Amino acid sequence: MSKRDYYEVLGISKSASESEIKKAYRKLAMQYHPDRNQGDAESEKKFKEASEAYAILQDAEKRSAYDQFGHAAVDGSAGGQGGGFGFDFSSSAFQDIFDDFFGDSSFFGGGG
Repeated sequence: MSKRDYYEVLGISKSASESEIKKAYRKLAMQYHPDRNQGDAESEKKFKEASEAYAILQDAEKRSAYDQFGHAAVDGSAGGQGGGFGFDFSSSAFQDIFDDFFGDSSFFGGGG
């Protein structure tokens, strides 16, 4: 199964600024968050897809690699090297997004 273009997933242009990327992700995350759409598998899929896109595009290094090599640069399975960036929900880049949902830093085990 091929993945959709991350820019398409977030509904932004390839020249989008960091704030535009963040704004687009927040909108989709709020719309498709599993807590707001319990039992809706399609919403959960869209939430995960948007989160994955944001994880790559919000990081300048990962975004640059993605822009140059597409999904092969970030999937971790490209060329058998395992050198892709992968996807990590524990990234501190998500902290402010989850703070918006939950009101504090406890989501990642940190103190409030």
